[in-house]
Amino acid sequence: MIYQRQFIKELSWTAVGIFVILLVVLVATQAINLLGRAASGRVAIDAVTALIGFWTIGLTPVLLILTAYISIITVLTRYWRDSEMVIWLSSGLSLRNWIFPIMKFSIPFAVLVALVSMLIQPWAEWRSREFAELLKQKQEMSLLEPGVFREIGKSHPRVYFIETFDPDTGKASNLFVREKEKNGKDSTIFAKRGEFKQDGEKRILTLEDGFRYYGQPGQADYQRASFNKMTLVISVNTMIIDPKQNRHTIPTAALLSSNEAIYKAELMWRLSLPISVIILALLALPLSYFNPRTGHTYNILIAIAIFLIYQNGLTFLRDLVENGRIPLWLGIIPMHLLMFLVFLFLLRWRDMPSAPFKTAFTSLLGGRS
Repeated sequence: MIYQRQFIKELSWTAVGIFVILLVVLVATQAINLLGRAASGRVAIDAVTALIGFWTIGLTPVLLILTAYISIITVLTRYWRDSEMVIWLSSGLSLRNWIFPIMKFSIPFAVLVALVSMLIQPWAEWRSREFAELLKQKQEMSLLEPGVFREIGKSHPRVYFIETFDPDTGKASNLFVREKEKNGKDSTIFAKRGEFKQDGEKRILTLEDGFRYYGQPGQADYQRASFNKMTLVISVNTMIIDPKQNRHTIPTAALLSSNEAIYKAELMWRLSLPISVIILALLALPLSYFNPRTGHTYNILIAIAIFLIYQNGLTFLRDLVENGRIPLWLGIIPMHLLMFLVFLFLLRWRDMPSAPFKTAFTSLLGGRS
């Protein structure tokens, strides 16, 4: 029908504008956050741009959900404000006739949200963590400059001096390393060759052909020992690229085959996102009701409140699944079912704008209107 084509066309253009606005706000917010973390040294400066891209992919499902929801409310509210919906109802037609074009518009969003949340988002989360850590490690190693004394390490700092250093390979020559033990004694190491490298969760420095001096400063009790090869642990637990360390990086196929509560909670969340697109799109139909005589836009406030209740309810159920208090299916069904019942009631009520609340509620339960 003509009204369906025009409605979907208007929804599409509105969705493009809303998505761009939300995307700009998101990118600006994440950029400020990452720049602050980079200034404090928690994120490598070179990683900021790439991390913004990865984080944007990760938040795309929420962007798409909000885009579909806001677009439908915006367009239908205009129909009510311009009395087009009043004419529609006066012609003997029902609000139910809008369900089909709304579904034609929202189902592609739901499919896209499902693809992103189940396939692309875990990959983007994993790559962002891997990329941030690798750049951070490279940035720390780049602090080593030939001919300059540098202190590296937070929990166990050491002073390093090298004559030549290649940050790409981690190889160095003519090294000096000094550290102070907890007992107050100093350990000074001289080596002809060295190599910085990653060994699992440890970042190590392998020294070759050198000497180690150990003793109390100011006293003549220093011990001297020569070595062919020595390994120093620079830092531990620096790698965060293992997917098992964060549930957001777990592939959906692994979540399906896992019985752990935390993975079930993540699976419940990923399955709920595309479902919420459909439910919110349906809710937008009755929530778009606007009385042009009053001029008040209370429907927008109610729509925001319902969205927050919906999302917080899903988060609450996810936490219950994560703690093992309820099974997976009980985490998925209740909130979606509740919101669908709210949609049925509001649709019945707005189909009869002049009907009181009690009449609409009785009609929904099967009583006489």
